[in-house]
Amino acid sequence: MSDDKQAGREPSLADLRVGERGRVLGFAKGEASYRRRLLAMGLTPRTEFSVTRVAPLGDPVELRVRGSTLTLRKHEALVIRIERC
Repeated sequence: MSDDKQAGREPSLADLRVGERGRVLGFAKGEASYRRRLLAMGLTPRTEFSVTRVAPLGDPVELRVRGSTLTLRKHEALVIRIERC
């Protein structure tokens, strides 16, 4: 059982390491304009992604999504609800 399930919470992008894969479940409540921006960048529900880089302090995180590379700041990444694949 993963640490996330034992802790009773969903994983976040901050929990994933380089090479791990995930799937977008949805978005946390927040600014609608930012959610629209993430959707426009290809982070739609059920989309799979992989973590390609993480900066030494964990910020930013680089993702491979639909054949493109996307870099998100840690506070931006926390808006995305994910599951591990």
